[in-house]
Amino acid sequence: MSDTFDRLFATVASRRGADADSSYTASLFARGRGRIAQKLGEEATETVIAAMGPDARKIVPEAADLIYHLCVLLADAGLTLDDVRAELARREGTSGHEEKAARGPRPLSFRAE
Repeated sequence: MSDTFDRLFATVASRRGADADSSYTASLFARGRGRIAQKLGEEATETVIAAMGPDARKIVPEAADLIYHLCVLLADAGLTLDDVRAELARREGTSGHEEKAARGPRPLSFRAE
C-alpha cells in the first residue's frame, strides 16, 4: 500500500513529457532543472517565512508546496523517494555532527547542469 508521498511522487513522475500547457508539473519539467531548483528554493523560503510567524499552522501548506517541488526535482534528476529513504536509512543511528563531518567540505560554488 502506498502512502500519500508515494502517490504524489508517482503523479509527478507521470507528468514528465506531458503537455506543458495542460499540467503545471509538466511545465516545470519543460522549463528545466534550473527553474525547478529555483521554485524549490522559493518554496523553502516561503516555508521559513511561515515558520517565523505567529501561526504554526501556516507552515503546513508551505511545507506541502516544498515537498511537491522536491518531488519534481527528484523526478527530473531520475531519482526517487526510495533514494532519499535509503540515504536516511544509511544515516540512521549516526550523530548529525558525525554524518556532516564525514561528507567533508562542500564546494563554495556549483555548476548547473
